[in-house]
Amino acid sequence: MMIVTITEEDPDQPDSLLLVTELSNTLENITGDSGKSHFNIEDVKVHHSLFVIARNQAGEAIGCGALRPISKNTCEIKRMYARIQNEGLGTQILTYLEIRAKELNYQVIWLETRLINHSAVRFYEKNGYHRIQNYGHYIDHPESICFEKHLVNSE
Repeated sequence: MMIVTITEEDPDQPDSLLLVTELSNTLENITGDSGKSHFNIEDVKVHHSLFVIARNQAGEAIGCGALRPISKNTCEIKRMYARIQNEGLGTQILTYLEIRAKELNYQVIWLETRLINHSAVRFYEKNGYHRIQNYGHYIDHPESICFEKHLVNSE
């Protein structure tokens, strides 16, 4: 597993914007949709939200992810991206987001990806997420697949 540092950062700063743009381009290539229409950067600047960047040992931004509130008990993962695949980077970002979601007193995490994005579907399933009915923007989008994970507080 590669060694990274994950920190909460401003989603408007250049490294954040670069990673979000890379993710949009990657999604466009995989699914035909950049996902931009379902992400508003302002959603990850509100109370009980966050945007994180993973950096390698040289300080280069190589991945990102965000949480935004859906309700008092439920948050949504947005803009999950790992520039480097199959080295544990995505898992490290996801784990960080899950820990922070617990600390923010969320009990459930939701997320959406596209059915055609097979690697993302496998990644979330491997990490304990299970399929739920499509929610919000995704209700009438059969190309979308929505997932949920219940967070267990170890108290």
